[in-house]
Formats: sequence, C-alpha cells, structure tokens
Amino acid sequence: NMAAPSAPRPPRPRKDPQPLVIPRSAAEEQRLRLERLMRNPEKTVPIPEKLNEWAPRPPPEFVRDVMGSSAGAGSGEFHVYRHLRRREYQRQDFMDAMAEKQRLDEEFQKKLERNKMIAEEQTAKRRRKRQKLKEKKLQAKKNKLEQKKQEKEPGQSQEQVSSEDDEEDSREDEEKEDDAEEPSFVMGR
Repeated sequence: NMAAPSAPRPPRPRKDPQPLVIPRSAAEEQRLRLERLMRNPEKTVPIPEKLNEWAPRPPPEFVRDVMGSSAGAGSGEFHVYRHLRRREYQRQDFMDAMAEKQRLDEEFQKKLERNKMIAEEQTAKRRRKRQKLKEKKLQAKKNKLEQKKQEKEPGQSQEQVSSEDDEEDSREDEEKEDDAEEPSFVMGR
C-alpha cells in the first residue's frame, strides 16, 4: 500500500502575515476594511440585503381549538388565551403604526408639493422683475442713442423730442407703481 515516492514539491510562496493593527477610531477601522477589500479586487463583496420589516401573522382562517364557555377549564387554557391575546394586540399595534406612518408620508409629500409651488412662484416673480430691469436698461440705452443722434442733427424739432420724453416718464411711473405693489421680501417664512 505504499505509494511511489514522488518528486519533492516546490515550496509554496509564503505570504507574509499581515501585522495586527488595532484601529483607534471609526475612520481608521473603515480604512482598514477598505484596504482588505482592495487587496483582491476580483473577489466579490458580500452586500447584505435590506431586512424585511416585521409583520404579524395574519389572523387564522379557521380556529380549531375553540375554548368552551363551561366552567372548569384546564390549567393550560389560560396560557393559550394569553398568547392569543398578545398576538392580537401586536397585530393591532402594527396596524396603528402602519396607518400613522402612511399619514406622515402623505403629509410630507403635501409639504414638498407646497414648498415646490412656493419656490416656483418666487422664481417666476423674480424672473419678471429681472425682465423688467432688462427692458428698462435697453430702453434707457435706446433713448441715449437717440439723444446723441439728435445732438448731431440739430434740424429736428423740439416737439418730437418732448413727446418721446413724456412717453418714457409715463412708463417709469407705471413701473414704480408696480414695484410698490410687490414687496421685495416676505417675513415669517
């Protein structure tokens, strides 16, 4: 039963044992874990799945051991009743907690929608204001160019210039009224 002696095996390359490092902080512990994972990148990393939330057993479809109402119940009946009662209370508590969670989720979604609407209104209002300022600057630039042209060409009558100035003044008055109606900021938000 003796096997023929085989050729001696070449010695395995010995891995140097990793020095024992005791982490001093949570960050160092995480760094050590990452280093250990990155030593062999081909190896799959176990990712734990999300644990399912606990849910009570549904109430039984058919109750086999119905307790009688006669006197003289056995000594074990109280414990059966106690377990049934505890299970039912747990089920009711679970249903109440789920209803509360659902109510809070709905409230949160409504609040998000309300905040989004308010933000959109504010954005639109500021956009209108920026647009007004832009138009005002463009109008002022055009008026300035027209004045330069008029200075170069003194042949034009003064009546045309004064009518343009009146139109500009009326526009500015309208814009000032609009600005007075809209507060620049809102307190208490």
